[in-house]
Amino acid sequence: MSAADTSIEGALARLAVVIESRKPAQGGNPEKSYVARLLHKGPDAFLKKIGEEATEVVMAAKDVDHGADKAKLLYEVADLWFHSMIALAHYGLEPADVVAELERREGTSGLEEKAQRQATP
Repeated sequence: MSAADTSIEGALARLAVVIESRKPAQGGNPEKSYVARLLHKGPDAFLKKIGEEATEVVMAAKDVDHGADKAKLLYEVADLWFHSMIALAHYGLEPADVVAELERREGTSGLEEKAQRQATP
């Protein structure tokens, strides 16, 4: 694992700890924390944000295709990851679980992996 890999996983793990601390059950205050507010409102609130951010990623990528600054795409992907991490925390998951799933898929053709999912009821 490279130093960059460790840094990425470390940054995600640190963010996950902050998100976890903002859960209402951990004392997160919806009046003082955006994350606590989303978690307090429940899944519909953060799932809606994930949908909005995913759309913004698509729009930013299309803009980059037409010469726009790639920084906007990075900004939108960061927002998408952030809101996805709120969902992970809500459902008792963490970034390491996503990394483990990606590692499980490593070396498997995307077409094979998709076929396996479709074959599993």
